[in-house]
Amino acid sequence: MAAKYGKKAQDKVEKAMHERKKGTLKSGSSGKKVTSRKQAIAIGLSEARRAGGKVPSKKSSAKKSSSKKSSSKKSSSKKSSSKKSSSKKSSKKK
Repeated sequence: MAAKYGKKAQDKVEKAMHERKKGTLKSGSSGKKVTSRKQAIAIGLSEARRAGGKVPSKKSSAKKSSSKKSSSKKSSSKKSSSKKSSSKKSSKKK
């Protein structure tokens, strides 16, 4: 049976875990300090992916959650438009 993860992935995750322990591991765009073990592993795997290591692709659940987010955005815009119309009605009553 073939291994799921390559040596490069192991090295990157190990490096990320050491950085987390030292308190020097930072998350992507926000630059906040990472304290979560799972987040450190995810960062290590992401780095290994970028470096061309043998890492399985991300789970399909991430795709499902993005479709949920887009539908929630649509519903929120509908809610805001109904709020606008109700505020217009209340201003007419005055």
